[in-house]
Amino acid sequence: MAPYPAPPRRSETDSTSGSRRDVTNESARKDSPSTPRPGAGHGWRRGNGTVHSGGYGRPRAAPARPARHWRLTALRGIDTGGRVWSGTGRGGRLATEDTDVRAALAVSGALTDTAALTEVWERCRDAPRDDPADLWIHGDLMPGNLLVRDGRLAAVIDLGAVGVGDPAVDLMPAWNLLDAGSRETYRRALGVDDATWERGRGWALVQAINALPYYVRSNPVMADIARHTLRAVLD
Repeated sequence: MAPYPAPPRRSETDSTSGSRRDVTNESARKDSPSTPRPGAGHGWRRGNGTVHSGGYGRPRAAPARPARHWRLTALRGIDTGGRVWSGTGRGGRLATEDTDVRAALAVSGALTDTAALTEVWERCRDAPRDDPADLWIHGDLMPGNLLVRDGRLAAVIDLGAVGVGDPAVDLMPAWNLLDAGSRETYRRALGVDDATWERGRGWALVQAINALPYYVRSNPVMADIARHTLRAVLD
């Protein structure tokens, strides 16, 4: 069995002729050793920046139609071949992150509202998962991994964390990128139930509370994204 399924065939509309053309790299085959993971072998997408391009301080406003939710549903629709979460990285039970989250909260008292975040964390950590099936996830949907072109999302980059796990992980942009109104639009588009939404909030919190104390002095961009995310999860 190949470690990953072949990337789905894709087409796009040519901007001059209006005709549909295949943009899947023909060399990307299921059995090809040059295709180590979903997305490898896909055609190059041009963009003119990431969501953050042109200035930092907080994530820039998302497009009116946020994050092209169909990309997530397409990824989730790829057959996992019975695979389950590997046991490392994002995608398992949130409870496995409890020790690290509490350690990060313990050193972040001067940086954020750790008391309020602790309450949110405990609620998210304990949110049930009625459908235990693991699905393909990107695993690292941060603003810097969203390529934009002319103000619209053109591609999602950085596939290093792609794997199989809890699909709630890929809800993180609802808090690390979107404002409150766009967040609700994103949720409705994906048809997410309350428990999955709370787990997604929990994954956003996990990433941000670990990043904030780690990057607060060395990487102000990442620290600011973390602050934005933590404010959002408290909404």
